Amino acid sequence: MQTPMCWSCGAPVEAAASFCAACQAVQPPGQLDHFARLGLGRGYTVDLAALDRAYFALQRRLHPDRFVRKQPRERAISQQQAAALNEAYETLKHPIRRARYLAELMDVDLPGDGRTIDDPQLLMEAMEAREALAEAGTVAEVQALERRSRDESDAAIAALRELFTRADQAGIRRAILRLAYLDKFVEEARARRLNLGSAGP
Repeated sequence: MQTPMCWSCGAPVEAAASFCAACQAVQPPGQLDHFARLGLGRGYTVDLAALDRAYFALQRRLHPDRFVRKQPRERAISQQQAAALNEAYETLKHPIRRARYLAELMDVDLPGDGRTIDDPQLLMEAMEAREALAEAGTVAEVQALERRSRDESDAAIAALRELFTRADQAGIRRAILRLAYLDKFVEEARARRLNLGSAGP
């Protein structure tokens, strides 16, 4: 692989470097994965406090406000860096987005939208859950369904850690699809609960 060169002074630049060591010009974000961009090891288990520290430290250095007096090209590059950093942070912070991203890095075959259910057993589970939600007539009943889905989601996230450790692609695929359905169900339950609450006496 060819060593990248600084766009400003032509000096060689390390692939993961945000700034040129020779002239200190900010560099384009490059083709780093989200983990490498934030200086984290690749894996499903992420220390969220370390993620926050890494993000805010980089954000302080790369925020476009720091480059307002620079030339147009450097300002544009700082905006690219900030966008890449924000995307990495938001992806790794969210357990479902992180799982989907890591699965893609592992070449796990996932539906394009991340929410299509093509597993007959999971589809039946989702249909039964939505039927129960439609039949729930009180806020308390909806809250119970919402709580159960949150608990199941927490259990699925815990199971994903082991699945990724074992690189169980079939298990990872099913767990991510189930998590996506549970996440959507919690959204639907919240909306149903709010509707029932606003329709109350």
